[in-house]
Amino acid sequence: MERSSVTPGGRTRREATRQKLYEAAVTLIAEQGFSATTVDEIAERAGVAKGTVYYNFASKSVLFEELLRHGVGLLTASLREAADRTAREGGGRVDALDAMVRAGLVFIDRYPAFTQLYVAELWRTNRSWQATLLVVRQEAVAVVEGVLRDGVANGEFSEEVDVPLTAAALVGMVLVAALDWKSFQPQRSLDDVHAALSRLLQGRVSGRL
Repeated sequence: MERSSVTPGGRTRREATRQKLYEAAVTLIAEQGFSATTVDEIAERAGVAKGTVYYNFASKSVLFEELLRHGVGLLTASLREAADRTAREGGGRVDALDAMVRAGLVFIDRYPAFTQLYVAELWRTNRSWQATLLVVRQEAVAVVEGVLRDGVANGEFSEEVDVPLTAAALVGMVLVAALDWKSFQPQRSLDDVHAALSRLLQGRVSGRL
């Protein structure tokens, strides 16, 4: 996962330690599953003492919950920045959605193990962190919803667009297409995958197909 920004004193060290634990946890859990991964293994992979894990997180479950919150938070920030950058450059709402598609692909290309875990956890309903996962998932989808609502309001999109469902479908399209890309078509470039999704987006959302 992305490195924490530098802040004064102990906060920097703690964020750096938590970052190591996130990276160790996401790698191990992707390799062998949550239940099979132990705190000892996470500590060993992160290069810290076992007590350091419990100093930062009350339990393995809390660590994983915070990992999900942290990762989806990064994704949400990247989507928001893509939309804001497009607006600053004078682009329309379709341009903003296209920029967000690319931002999502860049994120998944950088963090494939986290993405696999995130998608897998969305289908599970018996985890203690399910409520948190639903909240952070909605935060990411809400960024897309905002762009769609603006597009409907200014006439760029049809008033018939179902904003919540379309936003969820766009996020899902990027996740599923990217996982298929990384798993079954790794020879394709990010630009190639983005171009394919961009053509779909331009046709289906703007109504020009």
